[in-house]
Amino acid sequence: MSAKAVEITDANFEETVLNSDKPVLIDFWAVWCGPCRAVAPIVEQIAEEYDGRAVIGKLDVDSNRETAMKYGIQAIPTLFLVKGGQIVDKIVGNVADKNNIKARLDALL
Repeated sequence: MSAKAVEITDANFEETVLNSDKPVLIDFWAVWCGPCRAVAPIVEQIAEEYDGRAVIGKLDVDSNRETAMKYGIQAIPTLFLVKGGQIVDKIVGNVADKNNIKARLDALL
């Protein structure tokens, strides 16, 4: 079975993201966001390729407003790269290409 992106919520954000012993890629998205739909398959492919090496997750900003507000998410899609509980990189408001995202994630491994 192939790995899927983890659903990240207000409730599990700290445990899944901040306390992770692996690098984390979070895709902040919403159902109504066209560019988010374009980035979704890329995020899922990366989840498969990095299974066991990194946590790849998606956070629906409409369902998890607390976390989206806390981190100042104003444009989506926004991708955060987190290591050791710290946001170390972000890609905001444009559809990043897969190789760019992977290069940024590889830098954290």
